[in-house]
Amino acid sequence: MEKVITLPKANLTEGEILQIVIAPENDKHKFDIKIYKGDTTNELIEEFTGLVGAQNQLFDTSGQVAGDYMVRYERHTTGAKTAKSTDSNWFVEKSFKIAASQGAEKSVTLQRTGGDATADQALWVAIRNRTSALGFERYQQFVDSVFKKPEVPKAPDLDKKLSRHMSTAIQASSLSLQGSYAYSVLKFATQAFLTLEAGVAITDTDVETTDSLLSERSRLGESSVTYPALQERLKQYLTDTAPNATLPYLDRIVGALFKDTPSVDDASYAGEILANRFTEPSLIELIWSYWHEEGMLAQTMNTIALRFQNQRLGTRDPLADLEVSPLLPLSSLIWGYIQDEHNRLTVRRRAFEYDHHYGLKLVGRAIPELNSADCRSKFIESFHNLLYRTAMFYREDADTTVVSDSFPLLNALKDVHLLLAEGMHNQYGDLPWTSRAEMLTEQYILARPEMREFLRGRQMVPYQESWMGAVDAMKKLQGWGDTTITHFNELAVDGERILLSIRFGDWSDLNNSSDHARNWARYWKPEIQRYLYGYLAVTGVDLMADTNDSRKAPGRYAQPSQLLQQRLEAQGGGLSSAGGTERKGRAVPVVAKQPVIQTKSV
Repeated sequence: MEKVITLPKANLTEGEILQIVIAPENDKHKFDIKIYKGDTTNELIEEFTGLVGAQNQLFDTSGQVAGDYMVRYERHTTGAKTAKSTDSNWFVEKSFKIAASQGAEKSVTLQRTGGDATADQALWVAIRNRTSALGFERYQQFVDSVFKKPEVPKAPDLDKKLSRHMSTAIQASSLSLQGSYAYSVLKFATQAFLTLEAGVAITDTDVETTDSLLSERSRLGESSVTYPALQERLKQYLTDTAPNATLPYLDRIVGALFKDTPSVDDASYAGEILANRFTEPSLIELIWSYWHEEGMLAQTMNTIALRFQNQRLGTRDPLADLEVSPLLPLSSLIWGYIQDEHNRLTVRRRAFEYDHHYGLKLVGRAIPELNSADCRSKFIESFHNLLYRTAMFYREDADTTVVSDSFPLLNALKDVHLLLAEGMHNQYGDLPWTSRAEMLTEQYILARPEMREFLRGRQMVPYQESWMGAVDAMKKLQGWGDTTITHFNELAVDGERILLSIRFGDWSDLNNSSDHARNWARYWKPEIQRYLYGYLAVTGVDLMADTNDSRKAPGRYAQPSQLLQQRLEAQGGGLSSAGGTERKGRAVPVVAKQPVIQTKSV
């Protein structure tokens, strides 16, 4: 058997060609030739399979690491499998060496610190999936499909959901934006849209499906990701303690309330816990409303509503030419919006909840000094500390000569998680939902093409969503600052995703390791970096500034509304605004407020 395989040269230099001569005793046998680094327990380098008869195989050693190698001859007999024992009748092994070539240039590649995958990554995918599904463009398509606007393409999967949950009479009727009921239909469609897209789920939506999958592959560091695979991961992450599985964080809360958690089907249990909020919490964060409020979305709509009612806005009215034809749908929508004022949240009501959730305060004439019963006074400090530590982690993670430490991130995530949990009471389940619905309807009204007739705006600006031009045009008319609404919208969208991943993640679990924090930082890197830059663009404060002394970082822990007001005053105030205050004879607009149309108290 020793004559079966021959290596004419057993010592080679990297780059030489090794000739493997095979002369089997029986030319009818099939055999394989395998080349290993070291021995058969190590890496398989090359393989020649299905060989028959005498053979001369060539193995190029270019690029191979210097060291010991092994050639293994494995014979196959008809009807028999390759032997796994050391029987010499089945295989022969020959060793050879490869030496490094003289004077050859070698390249060294460093890679960043690795980490193991964690189960909570499926939750982050679900958060991105649901927040994308609640985006304005998708909402606009849904509303237009309800009103059966023919020139707008419909969302196929939303049409299916609509047909399942709405009555046949509503589907068959030809709804119109005309008439006094138009705004009521818009409100109903908005509530239906939010209801259909609520819950913790990963669905294959019709919006940017391919791009979303490519993004998930990049974020997860995997070359192949499919929606069924992601859905299965989410199913494994959720705790199966009910007919519909729930998040481990919520299961931990319920487990603390009830020693033996019964089934949701049990009447006594259903009387204590709302099943839909336990198994399908809506992934909506109030910070989305806060940043749009700071960006003057609500104030833009309220200013238009005042002028629509023939109320003058100051001595020099920038909206003097606002005349909406009753032949156009916008007239009916604004009419219904004004008539429904008593059913909407007041700015003061929202201000108290911003303070309860995040310790964020609004500034303006419509916002007197808040006497809050419960305020998250430490949230800004903890959240901005987390963002700073995350930015530091990115610097270390990008340096392949440094082993990045994510343990400080884990502690910072726990701090923010506990603060968010403390503010998750009373109005949490209802006010963020209601605020989102109201602001979505405002965005839809501002996105109407009739708005461009009197607000004009700059047509060459590449706005992400069609309602943004109206807000920027109003801010310019009223002198409310020159920071584009685009930055506020990015703060709202990215801030919502970041906080949802912290709020609903099970960060208080003692079994969490630094891998959880490392994966969190890497997965949410685009959102965190956009949030950091957006905050700098809006407030002028760099949360990435490398300092451990808060006195050397002015504004790091200041209220964003105060920073916005300071920047506006530094710009000279501009035109008078409906919500401005008189200082030394000059009108100074106040940021982050609603016009005085809001008079209803809490």
